[in-house]
Amino acid sequence: MASFALALGTATKNRDNKIIEAFFPTPILNPADALVSAIAAVVEYKEGNQAIEVTAAQCTDLAAAFAAAGEAASAQFATKAAESAQPLVLVLLASDEAPASVAEGFLKLQLISHRLVLPHGLVLDGIFGLLHNIAWTNQGPIDLPELADRQMEARLNGEVLTVDCVDKFPKMVDYVVPAGVRIADTSRVRLGAHVGEGTTVMHEGFINFNAGTTGVSMVEGRISAGVVVGNGSDIGGGASIMGTLSGGGKVVVSIGENSLLGANAGLGFPLGDRCTIESGLYVTAGSKVRMLDASGQEVEVVKARDLAGKPDLLFRRNSVTGQIECLTNKTAVELNSELHSNN
Repeated sequence: MASFALALGTATKNRDNKIIEAFFPTPILNPADALVSAIAAVVEYKEGNQAIEVTAAQCTDLAAAFAAAGEAASAQFATKAAESAQPLVLVLLASDEAPASVAEGFLKLQLISHRLVLPHGLVLDGIFGLLHNIAWTNQGPIDLPELADRQMEARLNGEVLTVDCVDKFPKMVDYVVPAGVRIADTSRVRLGAHVGEGTTVMHEGFINFNAGTTGVSMVEGRISAGVVVGNGSDIGGGASIMGTLSGGGKVVVSIGENSLLGANAGLGFPLGDRCTIESGLYVTAGSKVRMLDASGQEVEVVKARDLAGKPDLLFRRNSVTGQIECLTNKTAVELNSELHSNN
């Protein structure tokens, strides 16, 4: 009984008894067939992708199934869940398809943030329409139609209900804190971000869902949805990388390894390894670029998209003519190792 992923978690329901979010602390990618069969016997799962609400009593049997399969972390969580009064949900994904429920959507986001899958490694089609717009508060997630009543109840009890944000995507660290990272302002990294080990996200840095870094990086600018930044690359302060959520092109914008996007610069095409875009320069896919040889003479004029993925390039703006120029990048970016020792 081959499956793509499975996870046991807690859920939050609204007053209509519908799940609006789910927390999966120990998701499993490509679970063993024997484990899936054992779990199916407990929850009467047959086939396909399902989000199944489970009882605390069933969690005892689920814990035994996880333990027998060597999934110690999941077994430990299931044991604790057996004593919980919180709603519980088990998601079994037979295949990687567009999520059909809120619980499935949250599992997929957490698979990325747990670094089990890289950005673009999952089908997330339709997730925006699937998820609820939620008030993320100091008392947990609250469905927006219920917020006013909950605020009033809190005040009448002498409490203050603090709303951190109103969004479909919560901050990542409320669900998972990957090993070896530093995040100065946790609200700026959404659930579904992939934050590589050794990455530092400074106060004005931002990482959207289904995007992020694969290794050591300094993020002081914005990594939009769908963007992947390679190991050793630096996103300077105020820098911006174009995503595709707002109706743009279908090309995946990415940055290779050991590259630099300078402060207040911008990128709209895939940048290769060991490349630099100077501070303040925004290069879109259609930007006209003068290619220079070693002596500084123009060779040809191309569109930036024609340079997609090519290594060892330096992009700069001519301070006299204002034209974008490109020449061989003679130095690769070297990040300060002490800044990325995030123990």
